[in-house]
Formats: sequence, structure tokens, C-alpha cells
Amino acid sequence: MLIQSKPSWTIREGQETPESIYMNRRSLMKGFAGALAAGCVGGLSARVFAQEGRARLDAPRNEAYRLDRELTPEEVNLTYNNFYEFGAHKRISGNAESNLVPRPWTVEIDGLVNTPMTLDVDELIAKVGGLEERLYRLRCVEAWSMTVPWIGFPVSALVNLADPLSGAKYLRMETFNDADMANGIRSQPWYPWPYVEGMSMAEANNELAFMVVGAYGKQVSNSMGAPIRLHLPWKYGFKSIKSIVRFTFTEERPVSFWEEISDGREYGFWANVNPEVPHPRWSQATETVLHTQERVPTLLYNGYGEQVADLYSGMEGELLFR
Repeated sequence: MLIQSKPSWTIREGQETPESIYMNRRSLMKGFAGALAAGCVGGLSARVFAQEGRARLDAPRNEAYRLDRELTPEEVNLTYNNFYEFGAHKRISGNAESNLVPRPWTVEIDGLVNTPMTLDVDELIAKVGGLEERLYRLRCVEAWSMTVPWIGFPVSALVNLADPLSGAKYLRMETFNDADMANGIRSQPWYPWPYVEGMSMAEANNELAFMVVGAYGKQVSNSMGAPIRLHLPWKYGFKSIKSIVRFTFTEERPVSFWEEISDGREYGFWANVNPEVPHPRWSQATETVLHTQERVPTLLYNGYGEQVADLYSGMEGELLFR
């Protein structure tokens, strides 16, 4: 007899939000109106609502990844974003939609690999194989959260494509650095551009690590990190780097963007979610669910501990939770 164990975040069959609800524009607008009335999203632009121009992506849902709460309406997600290349505030959506040019887009894979390559992003997507949809939580270090129907492929598929050497211990990722395209780079020259993030090879090969190329049934929007970004659902959102142009396999642990800025005092390399470890300036014990404004308890590893806790066994001396 086959006994199937389900991940800890799954809910009873039929309780997840049906696709017909979150893809229905009237339902989305109703949820968005509530969020706007609560003051949790910034100003809108015509370009945000021109997202219908993004190509549809036909990706089957992977039913292993489900949610314990409703999906965040698309308009809320599109208009409440951190993307410092386009400004140090949440109202970057119009700027990003107007100025980011997501195609053509070149991605470089280099470092300690058997197969270094430079590919167009669509060529990369074709090489790694089929896309799938996963429903994931997103927990920001600022103590708010979303839930998103991402479309993409496992990071492990990119690792397999690159065929790293045995000396590769980390995967370093880099965002574009184009001040002509992104005025936030011009207006904030004190930041250490380009945005850099990293993860261990064990994290990159974990089943949850996901390269994102779409959301809500379409190509991922500019404001959400087009054309390709990362999502690590057990970590704070700043680890999920946007608009990636380079993947470097390396022996040395990279210094990430916010780690460098704060000298490791506020934002560290690992940045795993933990309600019992406060940020130096606020508590992480609870979070605000954006589109409902409900305040809920935060879960260790954002509720994904069953899948990732073993990654950090024997690392008690590391600052794992900031």
C-alpha cells in the first residue's frame, strides 16, 4: 500500500483559492480596492493596468505546493514592491513598467562550471525544460506578506544545466546595472550596484528554490522582476533577487547587497525567517497579510521548515535568521 505524506503547508483538498477566482478581474479589483482603502499600496499608473500585454504562459500547477491562505490579488502585488533600481519606496511600479526593457535579455552562467554559457533568457527557459506553477508565500523582512502563483522552474534545473565543478560551494546572482534604464541607480549612487545575492549549493538544489519567469498566468511583470527572478519562500524577500543577468558558481561565499550595506548588522547572508529573532528595529513575531490587513503569527522558515531545516544542521554558530 502506498502511503503519501504531504508537506506541512498543504491544506485540505478544495480549500485553496480556485484559479477561476484569482484570475477573474472583478474579484481582483474587489480585493485591490480593499487594500487601497487600507492604504497599503502606492499610486497606480496606466502601465500597471496594461499588464494584459504580457504573454500568457501555459504552465501546469504543481499540486505539491499549496497555500493556507488566499492568493494576493494581482494588482496589489504589482503595485506594492521593493525594487531599489527604480526608487527607495513602494511606488516604483509605474517607473519599472515604463523603463525596464525585459527583452531581449541576456543571461550569463559562469564561474566554476563545466559549461559556461551566455544565453538569451528565452533560450535559457527552453533549455531547462517545462515550466510549472507553484503557490508560495512571500514574507518581507519589513513584516508584511503576500501569496503568489509563481511560474518557473526549479533552481536545480539551472544547476544541472551549468554542470558545476566540485569546488562550487555557492551560487552568486547579479541584477542588471544600467543607469540609463533605471533612474534609481542614478539617484542613489551610494548603493553598491549591482544588486548581488547568493545561496549555498545545498539551498540551490533544495526542492523549494524556484526560478521565476511568470506569475498569475503570464510573464512576470517588470515591477516584480522581469524577465527572470528568484523566489526562496523560506527566506526574507530581499533574498529573492530580481531581473537577473548573471549566475556565477563560486567557492567563496558572496557578500549580498543588503549584507554589504548594513555590514551584516541588520541583514545577513542567510536571512531565514524566524519569528523569535527580531530585526534590530522591529519585531518579526507577526506579519501583516497585505490584501486583508490581517495580522498573523509568523512561522519559522515561513512555514517551510519541514523541507529546509536540515540544510542548516550543524550551523548553530552562523547568523541564520537575519
